[in-house]
Amino acid sequence: MSIRRLRRNPKTLGDVNVVTEELWNLYYKRLLPIEKYYSFHHFHSPSYEGADFDNKPMVLVMGQYSTGKTTFIRYLIEQDFPGSRVGPEPTTDCFTAVMHGEVEGIIPGNALTVDPKKPFRNLDPFGNAFLNRFQCVQMPNQVLESISIIDTPGILTAAKRKLSRGYDFPAVLRWFAERVDRIILLFDAHKLEFSDELTRAFGALCGYEDKLRVVLNKADRVDSQQLMRVYGALMWSLGKVFRTPEILRVYIGSFWSEPRQVCDHYELIELEEEDLLADIRNLPRNAALRKLNDLVKRARLVRAHAHIISYLKQEMPTIFCKESKKHNLIYQLPVIFTKIQQQHRVPAGDFPDCTKMQERLLGQDFSKFKTLKPSLMASLDKLLTTDIANLVPLLQQQELRKKSLHGVLDGEFLGTFRPEHYRRDPFKELKDDDSNEKEFDEWVVERYKPKYDEIFYNLSPNEGKLSGTKVREWMTTTLLPNSVLAHIWRLSDVDGDGMLDNEEFALAVHLIEGKLEGHWLPRELPSHLVPPSKRLSTASDEE
Repeated sequence: MSIRRLRRNPKTLGDVNVVTEELWNLYYKRLLPIEKYYSFHHFHSPSYEGADFDNKPMVLVMGQYSTGKTTFIRYLIEQDFPGSRVGPEPTTDCFTAVMHGEVEGIIPGNALTVDPKKPFRNLDPFGNAFLNRFQCVQMPNQVLESISIIDTPGILTAAKRKLSRGYDFPAVLRWFAERVDRIILLFDAHKLEFSDELTRAFGALCGYEDKLRVVLNKADRVDSQQLMRVYGALMWSLGKVFRTPEILRVYIGSFWSEPRQVCDHYELIELEEEDLLADIRNLPRNAALRKLNDLVKRARLVRAHAHIISYLKQEMPTIFCKESKKHNLIYQLPVIFTKIQQQHRVPAGDFPDCTKMQERLLGQDFSKFKTLKPSLMASLDKLLTTDIANLVPLLQQQELRKKSLHGVLDGEFLGTFRPEHYRRDPFKELKDDDSNEKEFDEWVVERYKPKYDEIFYNLSPNEGKLSGTKVREWMTTTLLPNSVLAHIWRLSDVDGDGMLDNEEFALAVHLIEGKLEGHWLPRELPSHLVPPSKRLSTASDEE
């Protein structure tokens, strides 16, 4: 399939419907009855709904204020979104779900919690204090057809730690962390400060380290020696917070569409950018696998919870000393965990956090707890041993269908700027056969063409055309990110021959200058920008 055809068919979730529907059926028929029977939702997360299985992969972007969260989102979707503000002060004061919609608009939080098509209905218990700070931005965007992005308020620094948000910020983060596919945690290379709220936010992410990707942003603003010291300090600080033997991967980059500053580690930034974008690009492809993994993790927790509740019920007296026995059982909960592990062979890693479980048990009436019900436990075992295993072959078949996202996330475009790809085939051939816009008589680039022609002929064209080698070398002097330059190349190489004539080169320089002035690049080349000599060929391709 050609890259253009792939770009015109971005529905990356259509072929995973079979798996996600089956996952929802398994949860609804097998796991949900057990959760209700043992009051799982009073102790842990709310129940799943159909929208949790049907929704697109979600990316949670978080970090302290002025680390570039909103700019990172704009970099991914290649356009601004309603309500976004960028500045050195805390500008984002609410959670914003950036999602695809045919009509641009903003949906407030209270309306989102009653929309069955959105996966946010279970946010209602956080109350108006949170819902007034939650909104959904819908907009037509090709990247958002495959993923959704959650922008978060900037985490407060130590100087602002006394300020209250009015809602449980770490609890909201944990709710999202359980449901998203990827968590992007941004740090500013200029200021590394681990405040109290940031530490509490890290605590909310415990158990979801596999989804976490740490980004040291604005790395082009420091020299190599400073970057080495900042990177080491960040790794040391993260090691104190996430007490795991595995080292978190930290990506070094400068994620925005503006020209980067010249630095010794410029090539490192480009390589790290490609790695992170490749990770995000694979999210739609692995969406069903992530949902399956989360369902298995939840089923294991439900099994451990059922054994805990059943044990506490059996140990409670019938008539006398109920309250004292209750407090004694709560105090002995770590010992009870060990006994359940030995008696029922439940892995230690499946149990909830003991301290948090003790806190939640204090307000519960143990007399209302239920003992183990063999039919429910057998259904749960069948889910874990048989039903889930039957879905694995379907997942493997779908993983063979490689998907690609658009814009800066498009791996094909980004790959054309890799040296090894370039030596083999400078700038992948792209053909445009999907232009259906009205032609314009005037070419807007014509007035600037004499200036652009001077650059063109100074690069010594061969037979009236510049090779990909020469164009690439000149383009990189603008210091725009490779992903942006690749997009400009795709727009400029109208005839798809891997070279640029004087008109195509003029178009490329015109787009670069527009980008340097802060304008957004078009996703497809408008008719009024098509060079006059190419308009006849594009019209024939359309026929």
